Amino acid sequence: MLGTTKIWTIKDSLSRVVDYASNPNKTIYFDLKEVLHYAGNKYKTESEEMCFVTGVNCNTDTALEEMERVKHRFDKEGGNLAYHAYQSFKTGEVSRELCHEIGIKLAQKMWGADYQVVVATHLDTNTLHNHFVVNSVNMWNGYKFDCNKKAYEKFRELSDDLCREYGLTVIEKPLGKTPRPIYFAEKNGEPTTFNLMREAIDFAIAHSVDAKTFNQVMREQGYEVNMNPKRMYWTIKPIGGKKATRMFRLGEDYAHNRIMERIKKENIFESYNNYRDYMTETKPRYIRPIPMTFRGSLQRTKKVTGLKALYLYYCYRLGYLPKKHQHKPLSPEMREAWRRIDRYSQNIRLIYNFV
Repeated sequence: MLGTTKIWTIKDSLSRVVDYASNPNKTIYFDLKEVLHYAGNKYKTESEEMCFVTGVNCNTDTALEEMERVKHRFDKEGGNLAYHAYQSFKTGEVSRELCHEIGIKLAQKMWGADYQVVVATHLDTNTLHNHFVVNSVNMWNGYKFDCNKKAYEKFRELSDDLCREYGLTVIEKPLGKTPRPIYFAEKNGEPTTFNLMREAIDFAIAHSVDAKTFNQVMREQGYEVNMNPKRMYWTIKPIGGKKATRMFRLGEDYAHNRIMERIKKENIFESYNNYRDYMTETKPRYIRPIPMTFRGSLQRTKKVTGLKALYLYYCYRLGYLPKKHQHKPLSPEMREAWRRIDRYSQNIRLIYNFV
């Protein structure tokens, strides 16, 4: 995770949000009291300190009460009660103190002049990260914070600027988020829809000489790639599938312009040989038809009937007689199932060796 940022809305209750930012042992809440409690709980256990907490325009011990007083004063106790923001850094790149220092500076730059904020740095994982609990009501004029797309972009830009100032890693061109279940599955080395797509694309690039052959190899692997030049992004989906995925979401190396660059960088002769060998393996060899001359009359030729005709018919239906061969690649789902079976087999063999 490189300089990741996120903001979401709290509508239920102010108390749960404060709890959330104070207690790193809990999950996401949508109530301000619980989120503030999550953010401010300094101890996951009695002996191990798990987070640093600092209040901006409020005291950490009384942040909930102070935020509620501001809401009551301006009669803004309904609607969006607060905002919960998140900032993380590359694993092992920052110390606890530096992570918290950057979090405080970010809160001051983003909200410090007008809003109350609780900044909590959680230390319970290898990836240090900051939580921000922001009162939705301006403490001077009672206006509510407009958390729109422009506000999020400003939050991300300020975070990136601070990371650059401290010489930390920044994602220069964010390409969208990976769903949480897929992120952790890939992190654990489990087969997922996304990494199966990446493997298929890598294979197609190594066996392609241009966009046309790339598309053909992808189809042979069971994927349909929409390469329409009128579309901004290429998309990929299993043949017969309903939902397409924008290929740039698989990573920077899988955006359409990057794919074409990778194809051009491949050795053209090696790629052609790979493509020729692959198509020879997957496609039946074409045999040039031999012209034959028939002497006699086809109308007088006896038809095959009876038991012999029935025998030939069933031979054809069973595939014993020659007929056009259609290559049917394994579907992505089938390949994923085989990968799981291979993993289970490896685990069983490992257990067997220790028995």
